[in-house]
Amino acid sequence: MKNRLLFILIFSLVITGFLIFLFFYIKHEFTESRTEVTETGMVQKITSMGKLELVKYEMKDIVDQREVHPILPDSRVLFLAVGEVTACIDLTKVRRSDITQTKDSVIVFLPQPEICYALLDHQKSKVYDITGAWFEESAKNMVEDVYKLGEKKILDNANEMNVLGMARQNAQLIFKPLLEGISGKTVVLKFR
Repeated sequence: MKNRLLFILIFSLVITGFLIFLFFYIKHEFTESRTEVTETGMVQKITSMGKLELVKYEMKDIVDQREVHPILPDSRVLFLAVGEVTACIDLTKVRRSDITQTKDSVIVFLPQPEICYALLDHQKSKVYDITGAWFEESAKNMVEDVYKLGEKKILDNANEMNVLGMARQNAQLIFKPLLEGISGKTVVLKFR
């Protein structure tokens, strides 16, 4: 009788332990979430590159945008825009007729420098304050607008600081010695 009672007790403990384990296992399986990401990348456009980047300005700008309302309190966004502007020369525009050689020199007519890109760094740019936005949609629109304005301000500031003039200057410092080394002649760079 004791053996039978001991067997039933051990069997009951084993079944109880198994049921407890099963409960926690099933609970874990149903409460644990997984993130699955499916993506398909496609090449949309292939562009041949021929742009010589000559200068990059890394900039910060503080943008304080306000919407003034006649009755309601004003809406305001305070934004730190961090980005870069790069100027380059498109060497694909240089034609054979743009290069003139004499006995001891080479004259190269280059296209005018241009802005290759002006980008905001979304990791470093930050919205510091939003006030007066009554609805989530209006706050979202204000943030989108201030990001666009920040990118424009970065580009405007680079133009005020003469980024294209610096690109012309760097072409003389960087590109001219390279061409002189290759040609073995004095190189004169001019811009169309």
